[in-house]
Amino acid sequence: MTDFVGRRRELKELREDIARTGLDTLSGRKAKAPRARVLLIAGRPGSGRTALAETFVQEVADQYPDGVLRTRLTTPGGETVATERAVRGLLEGLGHVTPPGAGEDELSSALRAALAGRKAIILVDDAADPHQVDALLPDTPECLVVVTAEGPLTGIPDVRPCTLGGLDTPSAVELLAQRIGDTRVTADPRAADALAEECGGQPAALGLVGGWLAAHPKAAVADVAKQLHDMPGTVGGPLARGFRLVYEALPQPAQRTLRLLPLAPAGIVDSHTASALAGCSVAAAQSTLDDFAGLGLVHPAQDGLYRLPGCLAPLLQALLEAKERPAEVQLARARMLERTVRLLHSCRAMAVPAEDTGDGVDPREKLDGTPRALRFPDRRAAATWLDTRLPALSAAASLAVADGELDTLARRLVAALVRALADHRGTAEAAPELYGLHRLVLDVAERRGLHREQAAALLNLADLDAETGRTQDALERYRAALDAGRAANDPYATGRAMESVGGAYQELADWHRASDWFGRALAQALARGERADEARLYGRLGNVHTYAGRYGDALRSWRAAAGGYRRLADVPGQAKALSEMARVQEYAGRPEESLHTCREAVELARRAGDLRLQAALQVRLADTLDRLGDPAAARLHRSAADRLLGDDPAACEIRSGSD
Repeated sequence: MTDFVGRRRELKELREDIARTGLDTLSGRKAKAPRARVLLIAGRPGSGRTALAETFVQEVADQYPDGVLRTRLTTPGGETVATERAVRGLLEGLGHVTPPGAGEDELSSALRAALAGRKAIILVDDAADPHQVDALLPDTPECLVVVTAEGPLTGIPDVRPCTLGGLDTPSAVELLAQRIGDTRVTADPRAADALAEECGGQPAALGLVGGWLAAHPKAAVADVAKQLHDMPGTVGGPLARGFRLVYEALPQPAQRTLRLLPLAPAGIVDSHTASALAGCSVAAAQSTLDDFAGLGLVHPAQDGLYRLPGCLAPLLQALLEAKERPAEVQLARARMLERTVRLLHSCRAMAVPAEDTGDGVDPREKLDGTPRALRFPDRRAAATWLDTRLPALSAAASLAVADGELDTLARRLVAALVRALADHRGTAEAAPELYGLHRLVLDVAERRGLHREQAAALLNLADLDAETGRTQDALERYRAALDAGRAANDPYATGRAMESVGGAYQELADWHRASDWFGRALAQALARGERADEARLYGRLGNVHTYAGRYGDALRSWRAAAGGYRRLADVPGQAKALSEMARVQEYAGRPEESLHTCREAVELARRAGDLRLQAALQVRLADTLDRLGDPAAARLHRSAADRLLGDDPAACEIRSGSD
């Protein structure tokens, strides 16, 4: 890694720009609502704009005690990063949980609220569109936003771009000396100056040429300068010539590996990705990546990851299209996706204890036939791999779905990623990522006419909508899932969808429609003899009738639910159904019946060993006895509840007639 050189004038201008008067104030116009100061560093790819931004942020970071947040708005391959993903990443950096499925406006508002009263820096790298940046701007003037882009961002007011050209010759030579050592520079300073000029003072070009010279210690600086000068005109200028110098010196296997790197999702590469793309061993791929890093062709990142420089992506893409046959490219992509699926299976295996597998077999034993290179030593290593690779894994899933020709692999990849995330993080924590993955499954299912998968994806998305309060959205998706389930002739999907439609109407307090849909789901369960579903649905009907004040219907439903649980030998379920029945009897003004039912429920809860339910029922008994004029008996039951729960009576959650 080289140290930053030059750009003293630009750094000074940026520091001065923080405190300067706004353009609106200078022109006499009324100032708008205060927002964060935006500094723009503009320059062509390879000009060192990101390095300048990072150096500047480090120099002023002590003035912003709430830290530095970073996001990138364009992938190395040139694809625009979704604004929602960028904002979500910033919110997560602030420690804020983001609701799954939230749109750009909701997330932007949440980001502004999270930054209110803070003094932080947001570093936005490689912005392609002013609308992307606008969604990230805090409303507080105490924050600073530093943006890098190729050109001006028209539409963001009060921004003066700091435009970068090439480094001055002394700085360019200093950067070169960092790569090849002072000796070769001082031995022929004129040649070093000439080489810096041939590279146009461009940091990326200097890095490539310096890397090549470092790998060829006997090569003369003057010879390399002449070689670059004599190259025929190349589109892309000095950077393209420097790249050509490095590329043509590589062995043919390394050339092919390099050509295939644009296929790496999000421009993130590790030894497994390179190995699968090139069809070589993991060890050989790692050695090649290390060589590429020394030459400046990739940039090392954390935990064995490498990033493809965005400035090289067009050059590599052109080589890929010119040198590789489409069938070979598709095969390389398929190998990479297959390898990713196998790694995700191994990752998930480390998260699931043997007792949770259903068959009691340690999942790691199922990996006995898996090559050692595809295994993880422990759960922590697997979780770290999942966290660090998640941007690339998400990008791989999106690209596989968009490809359209690898749908089977795409479905397997998404399914494996969903399971690994859920097992390592838990469904609640992983919900924002899962939401996007379920949408990808839906895309494939709709394209292929896979109604069963379509129904499953819609149900999963609707559940996440419902959990985050978007009940109307959830309702629409549950109805769509019902249609897909019927098209697939899938009774599980249709039953689940009908019940979920009822649940959505219940959340909207539309008791009539809720009971209607629960009744439809119950009719299907009765026709199919699904006893567990019958008991549960009778209970859901009982709840709705209770909320609607239809106590007679509620009692009949809860009595049927209790009978269903009794036939299933589900003692806790029967106890809970009877406890709800006792509550309804009290609401209906039948305290004596409620008292009898509640005592029966207490005995069942005692047999089931459910201390919490037993204590809750004791309290309900006490409330009923108070209303019947027996305070002494009520005190006894409250004391029994306290003994059951120790010193934590708050753990007893009841719904008595006094609710």
